[in-house]
Amino acid sequence: MYDRTGAGALERSRSTVRMHVGTSARWRAIAFVCLLAVVPTCRLVCQDTTRTDTTHMILPADTMRHGVRPMGAFLRSFVLPGWGQAVTDRPMTGATFVAWEGITAMMTLKAQQEANYFKRIHSANLKAKRQEVQDWLVLWIFNHFFSGAEAYVSGHLHDFPPDLKVRAFPGGIGITIPIP
Repeated sequence: MYDRTGAGALERSRSTVRMHVGTSARWRAIAFVCLLAVVPTCRLVCQDTTRTDTTHMILPADTMRHGVRPMGAFLRSFVLPGWGQAVTDRPMTGATFVAWEGITAMMTLKAQQEANYFKRIHSANLKAKRQEVQDWLVLWIFNHFFSGAEAYVSGHLHDFPPDLKVRAFPGGIGITIPIP
């Protein structure tokens, strides 16, 4: 009755019955896992890519990237706002950044000329005019960073479907994508 046959060994202690079922199988599984953790993995010959000839490899058209990379668009727009947008096929956004670049550049130069004039005549408003020059300069620099960030995002979303429409419905928001 207490041998190792059948469902498992029974052990009685204080009127409870405990069964030790599969303890040897459990120990074998633990030993197997430890063995796998300790033994280094073997090199798989089938996955050796150094022996394959890649000169005649043809990539499918959908895996090849067309256009500019996102970081390239960022750098272009950081140097000249609107350039990265033009490369990522967003001409209206690029024109907006170019227009704002012109406005901030000209207003910075205009405020600087006025500050130089106030300095020559020893005006009391010189401090306020210098603050205005700094404000326009910050907006000018911000335009470069914002234009670069927008070009970076549009570089990532360049392959996004252009006919995506988001509409408000009575039950919530709906998105429609045309399927060719």
